[in-house]
Amino acid sequence: MTSDRKQKPSNSIPISFFDEDDSRPDSEDENMSEEQAEREVNHEPERADSGPESRVGDSGLGGPELAELVASRSELKRLQAALAEAQEAVARRQADFENYRKRIERDRGEAHNRVVAEAARKLLPVVDNLTRALDAERSVEASESKEFKHFLHGVELISKQLNDVLESFGVQPIAAVGERFDPHIHEAVVTEATNKYEPDTVIDELARGYRIGDRLLRPAMVKVAARPSDDE
Repeated sequence: MTSDRKQKPSNSIPISFFDEDDSRPDSEDENMSEEQAEREVNHEPERADSGPESRVGDSGLGGPELAELVASRSELKRLQAALAEAQEAVARRQADFENYRKRIERDRGEAHNRVVAEAARKLLPVVDNLTRALDAERSVEASESKEFKHFLHGVELISKQLNDVLESFGVQPIAAVGERFDPHIHEAVVTEATNKYEPDTVIDELARGYRIGDRLLRPAMVKVAARPSDDE
């Protein structure tokens, strides 16, 4: 029996079946794209301008925090510069003090030598007179009495004590006899023509010279050998 009813259109959506292999590509492609993106993020090269400021920007600091950090760094640089300037000033002060100390010591030494030199110049004539008296008495010592010899010995001790006091103040006698004549420390009172000594050699000391340090108190009065003339 043939039905006259028309077939009603179906509201169902036709389902097409795919193989399992055909249904994976979309999901696998999605997973592959995520993994690739992650690898690209992890292997992203560091930017060339990755300095402290860029790292600060990357750290996520906001405007106020960033401004405060920049201000702190500026203050640190200012303090470092002030410290370097203070250290340099201290070094200059130390150098100035050391120079001042050396100058004071030099001035003190010069003042001491000047005072001692003035006193020594006044004592030198006394030393000269004692020396002359002793030289004169030694020439007749053999004919004098025992008491006079004791007296002469006492005068010798006084002369030695006086010379020791001068030496303790830095007063030193100038070498003369046997030395080559030096016009800076010797004064030639007499010259003697002789072949016994080389010319310009001090052969006798008439008055002893003295010095204190580099300061000349009195030149030595000396006799100097001279070259004999052809007539002699």
